[in-house]
Amino acid sequence: MSGKKVGLHFDFEWRIALFTLVMVPLMLSLGFWQLQRADEKAALGAAFEERQRQRPVPIADLWGESAESLAYVPVDVSGNYLADQYFLLDNQIHSGNFGYQVLNVLQLSDRSGSVLVNRGWIAGDSGRRTLPEVPVIEGSVNVIGQVYVAPGEPYLLAEQQLDKSWPKVIQAVEMDKLEPAVSPQGADRVFPYPVRIAAGAQGALTVNWQVVNMSPQKHHGYAVQWFVMAGVLLVFYGLRSSNLRQVIARAGKNG
Repeated sequence: MSGKKVGLHFDFEWRIALFTLVMVPLMLSLGFWQLQRADEKAALGAAFEERQRQRPVPIADLWGESAESLAYVPVDVSGNYLADQYFLLDNQIHSGNFGYQVLNVLQLSDRSGSVLVNRGWIAGDSGRRTLPEVPVIEGSVNVIGQVYVAPGEPYLLAEQQLDKSWPKVIQAVEMDKLEPAVSPQGADRVFPYPVRIAAGAQGALTVNWQVVNMSPQKHHGYAVQWFVMAGVLLVFYGLRSSNLRQVIARAGKNG
């Protein structure tokens, strides 16, 4: 009797089956999405490295270019910072400290328009009682930097409202929202993307630009986690909804 075979059979329980049917495809899709993000970050990093080998070009030569061709292009910008006209990009952490990124309006010396120069990070009051005093740069400046094209749309819980006075605290850099503040009634052209200043350039604050906020390796790690969780859930479903353990145990005894 000990050699009697035990056939595999399933005990269908609709709640567990529904949960598995929903969660496994979701986990797999999240895993593949992480792999896609890894490829995107790798391509972005490669494009950045390639662009950094180029010589800076005058920003006057870049008006009207596509976003794809402008991303991380090194540029040479000459003009005057408008001392009292700058945006403070909120919730920027540097070395564990709260602060802002300062996007200063710079009027181009050839009078062709204006550009937002991201001068980098400045420490802020974590209690938000006061705004930081941004160092004023007077006179004509020559700024070396790179055009920054955000890889996607910013995530905002609600539409941001700009203060009427300067400086203006913002939650994200939305150029279509910021341009009217820089150039009321469209009196002046505004370059469609901000320029991230190079360390050591005139007006630079604390500069430590990151090309990507998460490495391709981390995305790969997250993808593996999602795939493993999907596999574990399938195994759990198989064990919970069948007599698979008994079949395996009986086969071990007979073996």
